[in-house]
Amino acid sequence: MPDTQNSSDTKRKETLRAIKFTLFSISAGIIQVLSFSLFHDVLHWEQYWQSHLPSLILSVLWNFTFNRKYTFRSDASLPRAMTLVALYYLVFTPASAWWGQALANAGVHDWIVEGINMLINFVTEFLFQRFVVYRNRVDTVDGSHKNGEAA
Repeated sequence: MPDTQNSSDTKRKETLRAIKFTLFSISAGIIQVLSFSLFHDVLHWEQYWQSHLPSLILSVLWNFTFNRKYTFRSDASLPRAMTLVALYYLVFTPASAWWGQALANAGVHDWIVEGINMLINFVTEFLFQRFVVYRNRVDTVDGSHKNGEAA
């Protein structure tokens, strides 16, 4: 017979984790929007990707730091976690700059493109961090994680 209490606790923890990730992502999104606005609207950098890339980097640094500590509460190896996130962005960054520039060249407003990229990034990064970066090292910051495998 399944342990419904454990299942309920797991669902509650994962729901809270998703909410925390969302809130930190919103704060990172604010950083990305403000910096994108600076580069795009104030400094008038011509190409979409020129504004997108530095604003993405700023938001990633912010988001990684807070999600590692508060959302995933992980004691996983910092260099390993950073490397895995860097590998995610090694794929996401050129892909989002490429399709973002293609959409902008096709006449889609840069701010709509940025919103689409932010939404895709939000969903895929949560899944990547939860199931790849911290897969067996979630809630281990206090050392009480029972299913911890070496990261």
